[in-house]
Amino acid sequence: MRRDGAPYRIMDDSRPKTVPDQPTRQPGTRAARPRDAATLIIYRLHRGAVEVLMGERHHKHKFLPQRYVFPGGRVDPEDSRVRPARPIRDDVMTLLTRRVTPARARALMAAAVRETFEEAGLMIGAPDPTPGRPVPENWRHFFATGMAPDFGDISYVARAVTPPWRPIRFNARFLMIDARHVQGDLGGGTGELINLTFVPVPETQKLELALITKRVLELVEDLARNPPPPGARKTVAHFVHNGNHHDIVEE
Repeated sequence: MRRDGAPYRIMDDSRPKTVPDQPTRQPGTRAARPRDAATLIIYRLHRGAVEVLMGERHHKHKFLPQRYVFPGGRVDPEDSRVRPARPIRDDVMTLLTRRVTPARARALMAAAVRETFEEAGLMIGAPDPTPGRPVPENWRHFFATGMAPDFGDISYVARAVTPPWRPIRFNARFLMIDARHVQGDLGGGTGELINLTFVPVPETQKLELALITKRVLELVEDLARNPPPPGARKTVAHFVHNGNHHDIVEE
């Protein structure tokens, strides 16, 4: 990944200045079923500071408009069928499969890599071990580069479910990777995220963030500075919203 040393800055001031409140579910309606999703925290150490890649969701988005988020999104049905260059590490698979099947764990990992490629133009990949074999439709652009997704350097650090009073809900897994394992230059994505930039963790508090993003960021600096060796993490943080704030349940 290109690292030019430039300080972060927010480039686009054309968006509306008033950030809309997050919507609530209509009274008398049933709570939406959470959809599986995955997000990828890309971090780097720069001039002694831990920085994370964040982008602003467009103001027309129904979910978290004008909030800064990590790249990521919901799982597509085809994500479980994509072939990786390297599989999920055994210790990460153990943590993921406490709640889902191995196939779903692979789909979650794949969704995070695919969405990062689509939204940010960045690739977590390695040469395709079996070029020429068919690939799912939603992965064609990725594989056209000659690469296949590489899951081997990605860790699993947290989970959170959107509370039931929101009309759109996700069961989100927060994954994490060092930027040294990421290829490409920012700006090659679809435009779904704007103002993509690396932000020092303390400076993220100046951005418009969802509460869960703030809570996850509390974990990031220590994990980035002191990454546990593979297999050392026996649990991940499950953030459970109690109506006022998030409780942490280790799972």
